[in-house]
Amino acid sequence: MLIPESLFVVTVVFGSIILFVKIIADAKMRNKLIEKGMLDENVKYLYQPGTGVKGASSLKWGMILATMGMAFFLGLLFPEDIRSEIIFGLLFILGGIALIAYYIIMKNVESKE
Repeated sequence: MLIPESLFVVTVVFGSIILFVKIIADAKMRNKLIEKGMLDENVKYLYQPGTGVKGASSLKWGMILATMGMAFFLGLLFPEDIRSEIIFGLLFILGGIALIAYYIIMKNVESKE
């Protein structure tokens, strides 16, 4: 039986590994493009920092982490024998709700601009 603390640790470790590999791969690709002189306007657009609404990523991750915290908190209200299953289900349900709410918020922000 997987306890919630180990699920959180495993998620953080694998998420960090994936993020680290992505950053390294992007840097290598960018360096190869620079060395070969293949920087046209399309490639420059891909690597421009700050595209989109300022703070949008922070809003998304804040909403996801807040709902994950709520899932852990709500899961503690259930009996010990079904607690890990409830927390696991709540993580997906509340995380999905957070992403849907983020999509709606960003759609409204973009339509106002």
